[in-house]
Amino acid sequence: MTGEEERSMKDIEKEAAEASRSVAREQCAEPEPCEQRTESEPCEQGAVAGKPPAQLQEGYIAFNIEEELKKLPGRPGVYIMHDAHDDIIYVGKAISLKNRVRQYFQSSRGKSPKIIQMVERIRRFEYIVTDSELEALVLECNLIKEHRPKYNTMLKDDKTYPFIKVTLGEEYPRVLLSRTMKKDKSRYFGPYTSGLAVKDTIDLVKKLYKLRSCSKNLPRDIGKERPCLYYHIGQCNAPCQGTFTKEEYRRSIEEAVDFLNGNHAPVLAMLTEKMEQASEELDFEKAIEYRNLIRSVQQVAQRQKITHGDGEDKDVIALALDDADDTVANADAVVQVFFIRGGRMIGREHFFLRVALQDTKAVILNSFVKQYYAGTPFVPKELMLETEIEDHELVEKWLTEKRGQRVYVRIPKKGTKEKLVEMARENAQIVLRQDRERIKREEGRTIGAVREIEELIGVGRVVRMEAYDISNISGFESVGSMIVYEKGKPKRSDYRKFKIKSVQGPDDYASMEEVLTRRFTHGLAEQKELDEKGMGYEMGSFSRFPDLILMDGGRGQVNVCLRVLDALGLSIPVCGMVKDDFHRTRGLYHDNVEVPIDTRSEGFKLITRIQDEAHRFAIEYHRSLRSKGQVHSILDDIEGIGPARRKALMRTFKSLEAIRDASLEELAGAESMNLRSAQQVYDFFHLTEGKKMVEVTEEE
Repeated sequence: MTGEEERSMKDIEKEAAEASRSVAREQCAEPEPCEQRTESEPCEQGAVAGKPPAQLQEGYIAFNIEEELKKLPGRPGVYIMHDAHDDIIYVGKAISLKNRVRQYFQSSRGKSPKIIQMVERIRRFEYIVTDSELEALVLECNLIKEHRPKYNTMLKDDKTYPFIKVTLGEEYPRVLLSRTMKKDKSRYFGPYTSGLAVKDTIDLVKKLYKLRSCSKNLPRDIGKERPCLYYHIGQCNAPCQGTFTKEEYRRSIEEAVDFLNGNHAPVLAMLTEKMEQASEELDFEKAIEYRNLIRSVQQVAQRQKITHGDGEDKDVIALALDDADDTVANADAVVQVFFIRGGRMIGREHFFLRVALQDTKAVILNSFVKQYYAGTPFVPKELMLETEIEDHELVEKWLTEKRGQRVYVRIPKKGTKEKLVEMARENAQIVLRQDRERIKREEGRTIGAVREIEELIGVGRVVRMEAYDISNISGFESVGSMIVYEKGKPKRSDYRKFKIKSVQGPDDYASMEEVLTRRFTHGLAEQKELDEKGMGYEMGSFSRFPDLILMDGGRGQVNVCLRVLDALGLSIPVCGMVKDDFHRTRGLYHDNVEVPIDTRSEGFKLITRIQDEAHRFAIEYHRSLRSKGQVHSILDDIEGIGPARRKALMRTFKSLEAIRDASLEELAGAESMNLRSAQQVYDFFHLTEGKKMVEVTEEE
């Protein structure tokens, strides 16, 4: 790579990282508590104190357990239970997901206390469909070891499933059982859920191809000892005696690997023929032996896709579209990503996409890969896709540069890898098919509800709505809140809070006038500044104005808002959210008329959510200011003693009594203190008033 290409790649990475951070800021649903700028300007961040509940997060789609239980497929797979914090609390496997998962939410009769307690904590579940119960068992083990769910206590041990290991790194390879997979020159097959079947298969392979079982170092030890018992009973060709050439032995190993790799038909046909022949000769013991070997081969033949033998990191990516045709228009799509780390499948994630007009699967996957890996810090060694993408070589080069090691983008055509991609595609189709109805319901709750409000009050297209509320207790610490909904969903990153500065006492109208004046004056100033710089209004904190303003109240609050807008030369529709005598939303006040709403409509429910959210946001901010005002130390009353010196004095002397009894020299020797500040502390505590204050504080 030339220096110019390297600089170009770094510039691209820098721009991609900045774009990713910008998207993260835009979509942030859990901003940190914000305390800045409350004295002089509205808060820039507009956050809620603490983490919001899941149902308040931006873009959240409510999970209805009863509805989702009806959609469960009667297929084998793994189910994953989440709690209110979205932590995984249980992972289980099922022959039939529909039957098994439903059992948790039926009558608690006969259930253990642990299961009852776990079910009470479940807020949502997800599942991964597999082709067999064996695959579900292996996947369950992988997920439990990766996430260590709280209620999977029975799987705390480190038990692993067995592999068949062919030591291809040796000149005379062996076929062994192994419970670990290492990055050596050996070839691994599995994992398998039956250790007995694996042992039987290894014995069978040795018998069929006459492979050695000893641990001798060949060819160094050739001819040093007599051949073992296996040679004399015809189950080993004794390469330790030099009677079997390296080339002949290698051919036997290749045939054994071919058998372990899935080519079982010739062996099964041979065993079946021998079993039938033994049965005809009435040698039933021999026939049973062949029958048992056939069953062992059939059980091992169920190859496990969940764990891959090379131990590498891979992402398996597949796509499901509304239309089965390769070219679609205006359709929904789901991309499913399986994460394989260290050869084990440890999880999955799915992503909903809105497909552009006439986009093909190749175009959609190409776009997804670029966007997804531009924003994720980890890039695996291999990407397995279901179809070829555009810019294949360029994407490989970009991902290699991002990872720092070679990355391969492959499209499996056969074998285990192709089956794994097919399983990802099947799960994507299930997500798309079963979530489509839920997504449509959510659109009805959001965009559909906004359309109802538009028709109700007769306004044009509404995308952004802002709602305002005032909170105070007898005029103490009056605050204002501004919340934002876009397309019917809360946009928490645009929330703002205001500490009332010019109003004394409980005057909600005057407080609201101050809040609105500050909000739109600030916004107009930002718009002017952005216009001068040639930048879009989305770059400012207050420059984006709403399409509709909702006031918490009726005629009075609406008139206050209209007066502020008229003074600033703005024309924005304003509605009041009117409540009844029981403090419940009953309608909208618009154009001097109270417009009644059907209380069963989605528009009414959206207005209620907005009103409750504005009220909650204002109360939480007011509560935080009250709690701060109640935290006070006697040391704060001493001139020259700020937070740093107060903390230093408490660290040094541990209590107010010790500070009071300290000498002037001891006070001056404390961290951050000097002689002058020490004298102020000493004088304060040796006055009568100071002594009394300390005594009262300590008694309490």
